[in-house]
Amino acid sequence: MANTTNPKTVLPNTLPRPEGEEEQLLRIWAAPTGWRWFTAVNNTTVGLLYLGAAFVFFVLAGLVALVMRTQLAVPENNLVSQDLYNQLFTMHGTTMMFLFAVPALEALGVLLLPQMLAARDLPFPRLSAFAIWAYIIGGGVFFTTIFYDLAPKGGWFMYPPLTLTEYSPGNNADFWLLGIGFIEISAIAGAIEIIVGILRTRPPGMSLDKLPIFGWSMLVFAGMIVVAFPAVILATMYLEIERSFGWPFFTAAGGGDPLLWQHLFWFFGHPEVYIIFLPAAGLVSMIIPTMARTPLVGYKLIVVALIATGFFSFGLWVHHMFATGIPSLSLAFFSATSMAVAVPSGIQIFSWIATIASSKGRFQLNTPSLFVLGMLFIFTVGGLTGVMVAMVPFDWQAHDTHFIVAHLHYVLVGGMVFPLFATFYYWAPMVSTRMLSERLGKWCFWLMFIGFNITFLHMHITGLIGMPRRVWTYSEASGWGPYNFASTVGAYIIGAGVLVFIIDMMRNFRVGTHGMSNPWQAGTLEWLPTDVYSTRSIPHVTSRDPLWDQPNLAEQVEAGEHYLPNAPTGGRETIVTTAIEAKPQYVIQMLGPSWTHFFSAVFTAACFLLLTIKVVVPAIVCGVLAIAIFLVWAWELDKGPYKGPIDIGAGFKLPVYVTGPVGHGWWAMIILMLVAGSLYFAYLFSYLYIWTVSPGRWPADAASLPVLQWPAVSALSFIASAAFFAVAKGTLPEPGEKNILTPLLVLLGALLSVFAVYLEIWCQWQIGLRPAESSYGALVYMSGVLDGELVFAVLMMSLFVIARHFTGKLDRVRFASLENTNLLAYYTVAQALTGLLIIHGFPRMI
Repeated sequence: MANTTNPKTVLPNTLPRPEGEEEQLLRIWAAPTGWRWFTAVNNTTVGLLYLGAAFVFFVLAGLVALVMRTQLAVPENNLVSQDLYNQLFTMHGTTMMFLFAVPALEALGVLLLPQMLAARDLPFPRLSAFAIWAYIIGGGVFFTTIFYDLAPKGGWFMYPPLTLTEYSPGNNADFWLLGIGFIEISAIAGAIEIIVGILRTRPPGMSLDKLPIFGWSMLVFAGMIVVAFPAVILATMYLEIERSFGWPFFTAAGGGDPLLWQHLFWFFGHPEVYIIFLPAAGLVSMIIPTMARTPLVGYKLIVVALIATGFFSFGLWVHHMFATGIPSLSLAFFSATSMAVAVPSGIQIFSWIATIASSKGRFQLNTPSLFVLGMLFIFTVGGLTGVMVAMVPFDWQAHDTHFIVAHLHYVLVGGMVFPLFATFYYWAPMVSTRMLSERLGKWCFWLMFIGFNITFLHMHITGLIGMPRRVWTYSEASGWGPYNFASTVGAYIIGAGVLVFIIDMMRNFRVGTHGMSNPWQAGTLEWLPTDVYSTRSIPHVTSRDPLWDQPNLAEQVEAGEHYLPNAPTGGRETIVTTAIEAKPQYVIQMLGPSWTHFFSAVFTAACFLLLTIKVVVPAIVCGVLAIAIFLVWAWELDKGPYKGPIDIGAGFKLPVYVTGPVGHGWWAMIILMLVAGSLYFAYLFSYLYIWTVSPGRWPADAASLPVLQWPAVSALSFIASAAFFAVAKGTLPEPGEKNILTPLLVLLGALLSVFAVYLEIWCQWQIGLRPAESSYGALVYMSGVLDGELVFAVLMMSLFVIARHFTGKLDRVRFASLENTNLLAYYTVAQALTGLLIIHGFPRMI
């Protein structure tokens, strides 16, 4: 068992450390060079790669915006055609929202969180690297479609019916659907990594009430991704299936409803605004106290505000649908919720102002501070216009005009882009051997700030005088010309500011194994002395600003006087602590560089992209290769308990292997189950929503449904499957032994689930129900699709467990792979039983 003595009673290691420890750490954590650079998993390497790729997409989307603004600069311009303008418009919004905003913030999580938590790395380093390469490959191919006339044209929101095959033939929309769906999956992978990393790899003593605000904001951010992103993944599945196979989810003639897309999309889309804003706000909450030389005012209130903002954001999706004819009661509810969310946002802004005021004139006015102050102004204006559009009568007038475009940019650019540039200037010295230029930084800020306000203040005016969104040209008689010309001039000024930043980066940013030594005199752990292994030892934390409150902490950590100053297992490790109080529990044996994550990302991306252009057989081959490489990768995850317990210093001996709710793998599987649950909840919403729209498509009587013995057999098969998995765990052999019963039970459990899904689909087919004939049939078969995906995953994991058993890597002590398989199997059974109850019970009930 782990020694979980209260860390506050433990003194650091005061004895000199043995020679050679630091050299061993340098060797173990060294980043690969040459071609093997693609195998790197160090958080600084992959974090910088991730952030750099996101910034490239930001620049590309900005260039697309400049082309659009140039087209709109004067009336009746013909710089680009209407068709190309639609592609540019769609690509700009899609790139900014999906390829820049969320990835940039996840990149900062990968880069900054291990440093802020003084962890050697996040718990699943290859998962981070996989997510990054999948994003780069998928995003890169998606963006290049604009050069081949294959870019989507339906707007970044891709509303049906305009995006159905009848109105959007060709593969343009498919590139959006499969490409963005794939990128969202990589974002979910990153969110799982972030949640487990924040909750389980904090340093001893850093209880949740001492967690840096950025950590809290990223925790809420990742939790919102887990809940919100599955809805848009399901929506893209619906639309792609309808385009490819004709299942009428959104076609009114078949009983579908285009508004279903809007409900699912905006259930993701409005929380996405806060998914983007909250981490940026967390960054601001880290920068302001440093520049004010005083602790953050209202820490606990800000934590509550972050959580409240995340909670409220899920009640706002109909905010975007006020003009669609929804009932008045719904309008009133969502209007009130839209205004209520301003309260927690206001708490954060007033806290920042109070912190600046409490500095008593010591607030440093440098480049990061300027971007923070610019953010305060711009985001506040965006919030005020947000309250305006939350009022239904005003929204009816301003909806789909340039006023909404201006509001959106004031919220997103003010709430995310300006804090991001503040972050670049503030945290660059953490990984760079040189500071960025203050002179160029101020030029960058003023050009961006002035250019932004010139651009979008005028767009408020054009919106109020009637200019609609998404128009590619307009007549001179409209009177919009002077305002559009001013907006275009402002856009080029913004571009000049970004160009100045790029020049600054090229001149001054130099990545090294050592960053600069706390040039801002900040109080948080990311400014400890670091190398490729992060900190020399993992510190014991006693406050929220440890570098301010523990004056000798940096010297102690660098001398190896705290926890895990060496590599006792001979590999990459970090400490796992309890989720609430951060008491040491065990040491993770983490994976190092490998080609597995890179090639699994390549083949997964290839599978999705080949499906987009309907090249099915090579896509299947790439999918099989991706699964095979995943299994090779997973084979290394369960290293076993045989190198522990180990001495981490300060009188602690910890195990190197645990199972059950203590294990980080168990936590990751639980979060993955929450993702699946969120997706299935969106499916149940779809089923019930379409019933309210087209109740006549549902069976008229019980005679139109399969006889009950068939779903009863399916349900019993699922229950038996879960029972087999449960019994299998109890039959595990002793270490060094094998038996036939364990693999047999696992295989039977998996095959029973396969049989149950097949039987459910078969019985629906036998009564003549076809998915392409009605929305009811499409939704019934969609349940089988969702269950089938999970059953396939359980089958693959079961075969993996059986292989581990016969190679002597599964027993009563080493069984994490079976435990995770069981968890997914239990969830699959619960989801399938819920589906059977709804599909066979609800039509009979009504």
